[in-house]
Amino acid sequence: MTVSVTFCGAAGGVTGSCYLLQTDHGNILVDCGMFQGSKTVRELNYGPFPFDVSSIAAVLLTHAHIDHSGLMPKLVKVGFAGPIYATEPTCDLLTYMLPDSGYIQESEVERLNRRNARRGRPEVTPIYTREDAENTLSLLKVLDYHDWHQVVPGLRARFWDAGHLLGSASIELEISEGDDGKPTRLLFSGDIGTGEAVFNEAPEAPSDIDYLFVETTYGDRTRPEISDDERRAMLGNEVRDALRAGGNLVIPSFAVARTQELLVDLAYLFNKGDLPQANVFVDSPLAQRATDVFAKHLKRSDAHALAHPKFHMVPDVEASKQLAQVTSGAIIISASGMCDAGRIRYHLKNNLWRSNCTVLLVGFQAAGSFGRVLQGGAKRVRIHGEEIEVRARIRTLDVYSGHADQDMLLRWTKDRLPVSRRIFLTHGEEGARAAFAQVLMAHGIAETMISQPMLDDTVMLQKGSKKTAIPEPRLSGEELSRDDWHNLYAGTVTALSEKLRSLKTADERREMLEKVLRDIGSV
Repeated sequence: MTVSVTFCGAAGGVTGSCYLLQTDHGNILVDCGMFQGSKTVRELNYGPFPFDVSSIAAVLLTHAHIDHSGLMPKLVKVGFAGPIYATEPTCDLLTYMLPDSGYIQESEVERLNRRNARRGRPEVTPIYTREDAENTLSLLKVLDYHDWHQVVPGLRARFWDAGHLLGSASIELEISEGDDGKPTRLLFSGDIGTGEAVFNEAPEAPSDIDYLFVETTYGDRTRPEISDDERRAMLGNEVRDALRAGGNLVIPSFAVARTQELLVDLAYLFNKGDLPQANVFVDSPLAQRATDVFAKHLKRSDAHALAHPKFHMVPDVEASKQLAQVTSGAIIISASGMCDAGRIRYHLKNNLWRSNCTVLLVGFQAAGSFGRVLQGGAKRVRIHGEEIEVRARIRTLDVYSGHADQDMLLRWTKDRLPVSRRIFLTHGEEGARAAFAQVLMAHGIAETMISQPMLDDTVMLQKGSKKTAIPEPRLSGEELSRDDWHNLYAGTVTALSEKLRSLKTADERREMLEKVLRDIGSV
């Protein structure tokens, strides 16, 4: 029996989750996510898949977040027509998330092509279209938690609640006829929740696994355990400080889960009288639709909170543009959570330069993302080709993370023991998973049991007669978890502009520019 796994994403980084499992019974994918972060990393979305799409019999999705599901329409676009298994809430969310992602691809490319036409550059095509995404929806198949299902003959799967997002799952796989005559059991953690989030229960999963795949997003840090009241108090303090400063509060937020969690807590604070009665504008069509899905699956009190009278869903682009006229006293929640695309870019453009405004980051910011640039203290940034001075207060509130921290990851991993063969650490930047590996070893897990695969690495779990396809690596670990040359270029341009403004005379500016041009060999 031949069994191998190829780490086609989220190996050395935190996005693009995708595992290719090759077996004598057939090949499947666990997740098929979009890469996010630096432009170098995002360019992976445009390239070919590192596997033969025609060989894939089925896909299993851990949850609906785009970094786990967002390349499914591309997979369908290039020929995949098999089943895509997920929980019912995940399927409900994807009904809106995937077409929204296709619309974003089309919109971003349309804007880029207008710029490319003026620059004399060739047109580009979107990763996929809204139509491709809608074609994907017909392939979704619902699996309930805890029920075994035969994915292909000789390989079955069951889902366990991962506690990360509505419908999120850890996926257990069982492959018949192992080398010792017993089935081989694999467990893919997906994203593990905290057990403290607004909507989710504590994560669960089986023990006594042969191969364990563990996410390590926060493998290098611990967060204090806080109650619902403490979390809401921290949010209340940030909101009050922002409104007291006299400007707007802009919150870049993931449209699915994070926005709904914030709304429930804001409703609680409004109803208790802990916040001034500010208007909250939710400017994300996807967030609006996702809120309806959450309301369908949540208990009545949380669903009622999502419809608070201070919450205003922004219906269309024109209404979104009108928010630029609001210069104070508003709370604007908009996607994307890492500030790399969507309507949030316009709200940042309108508010970052105002010293009385506040930007509150409430989610993980991947290396190279615009949110990480702001979080790192950038004084000037470029949005849609325009230079913006950052005068607004940039704040971070980490208590809404849907990812388990180091202590939680350790408890979850230990509860899966015994693991008979190997523990693979994935879905984490290099420092995070290296730190978690050290913690595991400090708690008695042998170093030889722990593996930290890189992007496109293939590991043979069982060797048989079947030939295994092994792709060439596309990027190194360093490239996945750091700023790239595009970030450096943007920073250089803004730094040069700032330096030129600091010089007193035209001659000094000319002299400096001539020196720069000489240094790069352009004069």
